[in-house]
Amino acid sequence: MSVLIPKRVFFTKGVGVHKDKLGSFEDALRKAGIERCNLVAVSSILPPGCKIISAKKGLKELSAGALTFCVYARCETNEAGRLVAAAVGLARPASKKKYGYLSEYHDYGVKQEIASEYAEDLAATMLATTLGVEFDPAHAWKEREEVYKASGHIIQTSNVCQTAKGEKTGLWTTVLAAAVFLLD
Repeated sequence: MSVLIPKRVFFTKGVGVHKDKLGSFEDALRKAGIERCNLVAVSSILPPGCKIISAKKGLKELSAGALTFCVYARCETNEAGRLVAAAVGLARPASKKKYGYLSEYHDYGVKQEIASEYAEDLAATMLATTLGVEFDPAHAWKEREEVYKASGHIIQTSNVCQTAKGEKTGLWTTVLAAAVFLLD
C-alpha cells in the first residue's frame, strides 16, 4: 500500500465576483492560481518535516487536472457591502519529526486582523494541546502565543487570510484562503 505524505506546502488566497455563486468561487480559485486543479480537501495535519515554500514557486509546480490536496476556507455573500473572511492558520512544532496543524476559519462581519489571529490561534491551540503545553484558554491570543513559543515546542505560527465586502450591486463575492500540499 502506498502512503501519500506531502513534502511541501504553500499558501495562497483570492477574491472572486460573479453573478453565480459557483462562478464567484471559480473566480476566487483563479485569483489564487489553483483553478486548474481538482482540489481534495483534507483535514488539519501538517506532515512532519513539510517544507513551506512560496506561492510563486508552488503554483509553478501544479498540473492541470491533478488531484491537489489542500486545507482551505471559503466564505461567500451576495449581500452588497457584507464583509466576508476566510483564513487558514499554521502552527509548526520545533521538532521536524512531529506533525503540526493547519486550521480553517470562515465568517461574516469579521475584519482581516481578527480572522487572521483566530485561524492562527486555532492551529496553535490544537498543536499546544497535542504537545502537552499548558496554557490558560481564557487568556488573549497574544499572551498564549508567547506561552506557546516560550515552551520551545512551537516555533512558528502564521496564517493566510482574505477578506472582502460583498459587491455593491449584489453579485456573488467569494473569499478563499488555502494551504496547498505538493507531493514529490
